[in-house]
Amino acid sequence: MSGDNVVLDSNIMIYLSQGKIPVDDLIRNGISYFISAITYMEVMGYKFESRSEEKAVSNLVDLFTIIYIDDKISRKVVEIRKKHKIRLPDAIICATAIEHKAILYTNDKKLKSVKGLDSEFIKVKGEGQSKV
Repeated sequence: MSGDNVVLDSNIMIYLSQGKIPVDDLIRNGISYFISAITYMEVMGYKFESRSEEKAVSNLVDLFTIIYIDDKISRKVVEIRKKHKIRLPDAIICATAIEHKAILYTNDKKLKSVKGLDSEFIKVKGEGQSKV
C-alpha cells in the first residue's frame, strides 16, 4: 500500500454505524479505506441493541478491506508495546497502519504518541473518546 490509504480505528467504525460521524464527512474519492482484523473483531463483537443494528454494522464493515495480522504487523506490535502503554488491540491497529503506510483515522488522542504513526483525530459532535 502507498499513497492515499486510510485505516479506520474501531471507534470510528462504531461512530459511523451510530451516525455520529456522517459518512460523507469522512469518506473521500481517491482514497482507499481499510480496517484491521482486530477492528473487525471488536466491532462485530460489540453488543448490538437489535438484529437490524447488527446487520447495518455488518454491511458497513463489508465496505472495507480487512488487513490481517501478518509477521511484519506482529513484530511492529511487539515494538509498539515495548515503547508505549497502550492496549494490545490499539497496538495492532497502529501497527497495521504503520506497516501499510496508511493514515489512521481515530478518536483516541493517546495514539498520537505512537512513534511512526500518521494519524488524524476525528472529532465526534458532543462526544469524547470511545471506550472500544
